[in-house]
Amino acid sequence: MTQTRIAGRSLSRGWTDNAIRLIEADARRSADTHLLRYPLPASWGEKAGVELYLKDETTHITGSLKHRLARSLFLYALCNGWIGEGTTVVEASSGSTAVSEAYFAAMLGLPFVAVMPAATSAAKIALIESQGGRCHFVQKSSEVYAEAARVAAETEGHYLDQFTNAERATDWRGNNNIAESIYLQMEYEAHPIPAWIVVGAGTGGTSATIGRYIRYRRHATRLCVVDPENSAFFPAYVEHRADVVTGASSRIEGIGRPRVEPSFLPSLVDRMVSVPDAASIAAARHVSAVLGRRVGPSTGTNLWGAFGLLAEMVADGRQGSVVTLLADSGDRYADTYFDDEWVAGQGLDPSDAARALAEFERFCRWS
Repeated sequence: MTQTRIAGRSLSRGWTDNAIRLIEADARRSADTHLLRYPLPASWGEKAGVELYLKDETTHITGSLKHRLARSLFLYALCNGWIGEGTTVVEASSGSTAVSEAYFAAMLGLPFVAVMPAATSAAKIALIESQGGRCHFVQKSSEVYAEAARVAAETEGHYLDQFTNAERATDWRGNNNIAESIYLQMEYEAHPIPAWIVVGAGTGGTSATIGRYIRYRRHATRLCVVDPENSAFFPAYVEHRADVVTGASSRIEGIGRPRVEPSFLPSLVDRMVSVPDAASIAAARHVSAVLGRRVGPSTGTNLWGAFGLLAEMVADGRQGSVVTLLADSGDRYADTYFDDEWVAGQGLDPSDAARALAEFERFCRWS
């Protein structure tokens, strides 16, 4: 059996071959995620000619868009010879990425450590632990990067580093990435080439994959990235800077960062929209009522951006489609974003944004 040694570890090609087989077999057993047509109001009448679609990433086995990223990060590390039998896998994450990565680590029989702030909610810790992961805590959110690297070095393990590797781990030319999947599923729709695709940025990996694929396939689609309050991505895009630091954490789970992460590629973005946190919450609640099931807060951010683009298209007399992502289930946030007392405790009032959404549905106006 062929073996190599890196950083004191024996890497068996046989073990690696089987690990990749297990991940690929898991992907084959999973049907592609659904593309849902959002029910725009019938009252728009003569304003028809625009369509909105949601790529429903909640149907992954770990329940979120991050399942794709976790799979890609593991394959990337395996094929680079960074993970072998018994390797401790480490990540800086307190959310959906850690849940999905813990799932893949357990599949391969590997220990997994998620480094996160001590203030992380008990519900999120329980989700990671339910997939076999172990949670390691730091006092400040800014400490997670260095501590994850330290834990990996101490255990002779591997730090997956989603914030650096997200944009390079996914094959943006195809291989059933999210962009290829969207275009295949749109093929028989009235407007098969979307006018806009709208996504948020957490690592920046999803916007990088979609932006590259759009250019590779020479589509006319434009990419809009929505960003919550306290995030560095929007001001960095506007100011053409990569050194923006906000000093505060995003209040919208899954998106927004206090620094510009290496995987965020602003050159691929056609427009950025800064979305108030109260608007993200109002939109998540609004869309949950329309769909009859709860959606997560980052989906609310996505939809706020998508609704604005739709209203703009209608006002300009342009027909076409807009696609965005249903990133994770709102059931994970029953005690936070869907709890009025918790929302008020964050100093947020979604009532004005809720009225704006009602106005949008009645008259397709956006202010």
